[in-house]
Amino acid sequence: MKQDTLTRRGFMERGGMAMGAALMGAHAAGAGEKDATARGKQPNILFIFSDQQRWDTVGCYGDNMGRALGLSPHLDALAAEGVRFHNAFTCQPVCGPARACLQTGLYATETGCWHNDIALPLDAVTLPRLLKLAGYEVGYIGKWHLASNGNHPDHHTTAVPPEGRGGYDDFWLASDVLEFTSHSYDGHVFDGDMKQVDFPKGRYRVDALTDFAIDYLGKRDKERPFFLFLSYIEPHHQNDHGHFEGPEGSKERFKDFPVPGDLEGAEGDWRTEMPDYLGSCNRLDASVGRLRKELETQGLAENTIIIYTCDHACHFRTRNNEYKRSCHDNSIRVPLIACGPGFRGGKTVNELASLIDLPPTILASGGVAVPGAMKGRPLQELVEGKARHWPEEVFVQISESQTGRAIRTARWKYAVRASESSDQAKDGRAERYHEDFLYDLEADPHERKNLVSDPELEQVRSDLRARLIRRMQAAGESVPEILSVKA
Repeated sequence: MKQDTLTRRGFMERGGMAMGAALMGAHAAGAGEKDATARGKQPNILFIFSDQQRWDTVGCYGDNMGRALGLSPHLDALAAEGVRFHNAFTCQPVCGPARACLQTGLYATETGCWHNDIALPLDAVTLPRLLKLAGYEVGYIGKWHLASNGNHPDHHTTAVPPEGRGGYDDFWLASDVLEFTSHSYDGHVFDGDMKQVDFPKGRYRVDALTDFAIDYLGKRDKERPFFLFLSYIEPHHQNDHGHFEGPEGSKERFKDFPVPGDLEGAEGDWRTEMPDYLGSCNRLDASVGRLRKELETQGLAENTIIIYTCDHACHFRTRNNEYKRSCHDNSIRVPLIACGPGFRGGKTVNELASLIDLPPTILASGGVAVPGAMKGRPLQELVEGKARHWPEEVFVQISESQTGRAIRTARWKYAVRASESSDQAKDGRAERYHEDFLYDLEADPHERKNLVSDPELEQVRSDLRARLIRRMQAAGESVPEILSVKA
């Protein structure tokens, strides 16, 4: 794919007249000159993003750890008032690529950010740039992970310059890789002027970022709707310490956790690391409660959409030698809850949803035309019961641990990987793959029995292979050769 598909010009050309009209009209009128009455009808949007959080840490998802431990009362309340997407999945189970997908509505190989430490193109068409043209004030707090390049100045521990912030130029308080500028009880971010802002001494990192968000809500431009992207690092492990770090007391408080079926009897480090992991998730939930209370105090609750989700899940080194980067549900399934205008009524959506659906969902919420180049569809179609021909599978690109692709349907998981280093292209794509995994999720929800070599399922594999190839093509990839296990 040509690089200019990532630019405003390229996005217009591929996205059609609606995109061009939205951009050109906004430029002509000027965002600051929009009618105040029209602006008042637009909802505020608060996007709350955790890192490496399993869906079963949220109690409203069923008989799971979250419910047994009372881990998520505020998220459960959010779902009871709003909409819970029961089957939600990442489109790329690694930090940077997933974030690139969320900011652009394109798959990771389309943005070029197919593994960590590839910076988002400076002229990418992003959510904040589109929303700002529609009158929104756009702000970002927390972990960015889209500014560093292996061949360019490294922003892992330095301030991200304005041009590297993807269009979040109204308010900025972030680090590129937050786990490199902080620990659970110390650290800093950088403000819009690239000045260091320390966490309050002794303040847990989740609480410090929540403090910053609440402070922003009180100081924002009251004449404009806001889009605030609040990106936590928890419950992600602390890289330089090699452990998960929950709030003090987590090890004792959550030591007697119920063991999820996918981890029971498995190797990995979940036995020692889970209590702190759960403590982090519980503190994230408390922050949702604090933020909702602040919105109510300011009279913003009725006209604010809250979206809560995560970049990927966590398998605790049971599928490979780290925590994600695999096709399994304990790597790709995430919580997804929305509440506010357009997302009310305590509904549960059972159709499969992907993070790639969130950019068009956010734009549609803000009254912005969705560019045709974006790959997902607004989730409002499912909420309102108006979806036609909704995809029966989600598509996942996998990198770093492998060059892999997968689809997940209601019943089946089918995954392939490039087998030889010569098959793995520099842009995260390959021309030749071999079948890697096949799971029957109805019979084996914890993905313990790989059926990829079962001769009785040859037709199932053939059908899934064809569906995967169609999804790869739709993501701008060439038709690959996929070798069966017999080849």
